Amino acid sequence: MNHPMRLQEPDRSILTAHLHPLPADPLLGLSALYREDPNPQKVDLGVGVYKDEYGLAPVMQAVKQAEQVWLQTEASKAYIAPRGDEEFLAHIETLLLGHSHPVLRDKRSGSIQTPGGSGALRIAADFILRCNPNATLWLPNPTWVNHDPLLERTGLQLKRYPYYDMQRQQLDFDAMMACLKQVPQGDVVLLHGCCHNPTGADLTPGQWRAVSELALQRGFTPFVDIAYQGFAESLDFDAFGLRLLAEQHPVVIITASCSKNFAIYRERIGSFHVVAPSAPEADICLSQALDIVRGYYFVPPTHGGFVVKTILSHAELKALWQTELDHTRQRIIDMRHLFTREAQKAGLGERFAHIGRQNGMFSFLGLDEQQVEQLRQNHSVYMASNSRINLSGINPENVGYLMAALQQIS
Repeated sequence: MNHPMRLQEPDRSILTAHLHPLPADPLLGLSALYREDPNPQKVDLGVGVYKDEYGLAPVMQAVKQAEQVWLQTEASKAYIAPRGDEEFLAHIETLLLGHSHPVLRDKRSGSIQTPGGSGALRIAADFILRCNPNATLWLPNPTWVNHDPLLERTGLQLKRYPYYDMQRQQLDFDAMMACLKQVPQGDVVLLHGCCHNPTGADLTPGQWRAVSELALQRGFTPFVDIAYQGFAESLDFDAFGLRLLAEQHPVVIITASCSKNFAIYRERIGSFHVVAPSAPEADICLSQALDIVRGYYFVPPTHGGFVVKTILSHAELKALWQTELDHTRQRIIDMRHLFTREAQKAGLGERFAHIGRQNGMFSFLGLDEQQVEQLRQNHSVYMASNSRINLSGINPENVGYLMAALQQIS
């Protein structure tokens, strides 16, 4: 009698024997729950992507037209330089610093095109370690959730400085400055250029000046991460702090993203910059940064960089882009005002009055995790567990439903 051969269970690989599954990203997991929710009144205030009044993440017309130029004129798929497209970088430097900034005049900036703002942050962390292996990087509390994994996994030591008062729902500038007065010489302090994520609470021009003066006194290096230029008040105003620091300090580290203000999230285009004391030192910094790049990738992707370069180098496309960016910014501002008006009507005005005073796509509602879970389970309102909301998820059609839900758990 023939017996079927019994297959032996495969031995566990020595390589993977000690691996265990890790939890999914909480915000991406939230998006999956939202998609599966059958409630027609469900509200998505979670993942940080700009959405229009129809709940869509639209492609800008300026981007579509620039892509047509790309389609018609691209003549090669050969590698670009590891540094990236020089014309793209020149336009980004001008966008960040302005046309007549002394750093550009004196050629004191070393710049690299990167795979998104996240790629720029990773390069920045390694660059800080090369400059000073004993340096500590100080992050605001709270800060963007991905700052920690992107920066700390290089081995860079992180510490926190107070930034936001959760009880009063506002910037705690006094506590911030008291902490920064203790930062040692040689350390690095990260600042959000504008539209602080996740709080929406930004420094005023006067507060930027105070931070700059303190940095000069203490000898710490400013590091500006700017991901939302153009989302608060204007392209120029939103870069005020960055431009001030670059003018007043011998060294400033900058990371920037084009994902938001060009709405090209999936194209992964960003930039890393070092402002150095002199042009020769900027070249040295650039050479070190390029050596870091070689440990991660060979050359950056080209598509997003070409789109941005094309928009910024054509007057008509640039004007169209700025008009579309103005519309994006104004819609977010309008949704903030709509939220606060409707909250007032619902008897919730004082609790959420801070929403109207802040900038960009994000704010905290000040709810606890249990209340956030109640909103999700009982009302199909989705947000991060810390009650950070994406204001662009609000529109005139769903704000009344949202207020009714908030009344139920407040």
